[in-house]
Amino acid sequence: MLNQAGNLDRVFQALADPGRRVMIERLSHGPASVSELARPLAMSLAAVVQHVQVLEASGLVRSQKTGRTRTCAINPATLRTAESWISERRSLVERRLDRLGEYLAETAGSPDARPGDPSSRG
Repeated sequence: MLNQAGNLDRVFQALADPGRRVMIERLSHGPASVSELARPLAMSLAAVVQHVQVLEASGLVRSQKTGRTRTCAINPATLRTAESWISERRSLVERRLDRLGEYLAETAGSPDARPGDPSSRG
């Protein structure tokens, strides 16, 4: 978890902006130029470039400049890292809910387990 926490912070910060999420969505279909990323967004090309720089700094996007065209592509490894972190948290919560469900199922038929009865707590 060493430097991963800082990396995750940058990833989630980058994904916090709706415009950058639109860019990531577009890039999930394949590489695109900055101009292509800007098309559906109501912002200047300069603003789009700044957003691309944030995405690059987070590691979510890589770009390559050929002549005057900067082409961006998603970095799947960084996306997988964030996805893995979320999956681990979801798994923990699901296991807790499963245990709670099991407990409730076990105690539902028990006459000793009446809601609000302090003597039924163990």
